[in-house]
Amino acid sequence: MDDALLRTLTPSVLGILVRRGADFAAAEDAVQDALVEAVRVWPHEAPRDPRGWLVTVAWRKFLDAARADTSRRRRVMRVEAEPVPGPGEAVDDTLQLYFLCAHPSLTSASAVALTLRAVGGLTTRQIAQAYLVPEATMAQRITRAKRTVSSVRFERPGDVATVLRVLYLIFNEGYSGDVDLAGEAIRLTRRLAAMTDHEEAAGLLALMLLHHARRPARTASDGRLVPLAEQDRGLWNTRLIAEGVDVLQTALARDRLGEFQAQAAVAALHADARRVEETDWVQIVEWYDELVRLTGNPVVRLNRAVALGEADGPRAGLAALAEIDPALPRHSAAAAYLHERDGEPVAAARLYAEAARSAPSLPERDHLTRQAARLNAQLRG
Repeated sequence: MDDALLRTLTPSVLGILVRRGADFAAAEDAVQDALVEAVRVWPHEAPRDPRGWLVTVAWRKFLDAARADTSRRRRVMRVEAEPVPGPGEAVDDTLQLYFLCAHPSLTSASAVALTLRAVGGLTTRQIAQAYLVPEATMAQRITRAKRTVSSVRFERPGDVATVLRVLYLIFNEGYSGDVDLAGEAIRLTRRLAAMTDHEEAAGLLALMLLHHARRPARTASDGRLVPLAEQDRGLWNTRLIAEGVDVLQTALARDRLGEFQAQAAVAALHADARRVEETDWVQIVEWYDELVRLTGNPVVRLNRAVALGEADGPRAGLAALAEIDPALPRHSAAAAYLHERDGEPVAAARLYAEAARSAPSLPERDHLTRQAARLNAQLRG
């Protein structure tokens, strides 16, 4: 049984059912039933046309369920009267399915869950494990999301930018349970980039590839977080870096700069440095300037302040940081780093401890606590 093939075919089959007239919730249920049937039948009798087989079985499942619902008899009569395209019909509605699962009427959490289920082909159990919530909770979330978008038709144009934000949220979850969400996000973004000429789809794919290339060096064997400056760059995946840079250069050549392309350019400059001392901080600051212009995002301004501290010295970085709201997450951590570089270990130790108390994750909290302890030990010595 080829699980990867089933997951690849899922959005295409679902799209065909919706275009034939099934509402999204009923179509998704029918496709899941067909996938269960495929798992039972295919190991003993593999079909010549896997997608056609799934379309045929899913369509029958949908009609069976619709016939059983007396309130939908008229609708069944209508869809049965329509000419039914052959199983191998050429129209691929996968792109519209991306748009539907990232519909503006959905919350971010619901859009993520529905995308992983309908486009990614993951089971509810896998998604629940990845997000560390009970399966029943995730099932309710997905069911509500399906009901919300059931009345939305494929004819309406979708928003690629919204889809990209959903995929970026998935990527940033990383890994948990038996599903590598970062890898799944890359797979889905790669497919989206192949279906649309949107330059920011390519920009996001490049960004994901470049960040994912550093994953083997991001944590130590004991689970400790390893900062970028301390990572063993020999562990970085050079194949992913080369692909990410190539995708980025192609996107940038179109001269329609967007947020994800600019972020990917920063990541590419880090990846290009064989040693941390060779990092081109001046160019990185210039890209952060572009990001500030594009987004006005305070987190971008905070990252720019740190980069400026590397390019022009820690006092320049601290001056830029002073213009940013100190309540911003990781503000204290950035200030601690810049104060330490400026030769102020007392202030840095205090700020590292303060940052640890509000750290968003356990590995980050432990790292900041160790930084504070290291400086306090030096001060006592």
